[in-house]
Amino acid sequence: MIELLSPVGDFECLKAAVQNGADSVYFGADMFSARAFAHNFNLEDLKKAIHYAKIRGVKTNLTLNTLIKNDEFDVAFHIAKTAYLYGIDSIIVQDLGFANQLIKSFPDLPIHGSTQMTVHNLNGALELQELGFKRVVLARELSIDEIDYICKNTNIEIECFAHGALCISYSGQCLFSSMIGRSLWKPWKMCSAL
Repeated sequence: MIELLSPVGDFECLKAAVQNGADSVYFGADMFSARAFAHNFNLEDLKKAIHYAKIRGVKTNLTLNTLIKNDEFDVAFHIAKTAYLYGIDSIIVQDLGFANQLIKSFPDLPIHGSTQMTVHNLNGALELQELGFKRVVLARELSIDEIDYICKNTNIEIECFAHGALCISYSGQCLFSSMIGRSLWKPWKMCSAL
């Protein structure tokens, strides 16, 4: 099945995506989102966004796709639990420990592996499948043939970016890109399509 999934950084973007045919949208909370420089949604706005999309038949995906530090774990889990109670359709994560806790705590909530995980081969997709992930967002550098091979040899849902990226290195490795570049511009601020 093909699904048109659109990133939304604020409520106006959400309305535009929904009104123009997106099947699903993804957005970040105001913490723990790799799209740190997007507007993102606080918990009150998150509830409104989920409701707006749901009553129009559009699925919602929350990005909590940064690495979670020990002292941040409870706050990140609270955001995930709140989104779950609001009716979020899935949560997109990078942190394996956080994903494991979400999978155990909310077995009916699909957990997606973010492009931040840099899954670029069949073994990576199979590992996430084994861990209980529902979907993996593959690295942008893969060819059509590589994507096809992964799709044909795994049961996990596959998501691919259909547009270019502003990252200058590997998908999901914005900070790595910034360390390589070390120029006057800040490439991690440019990564708007995570």
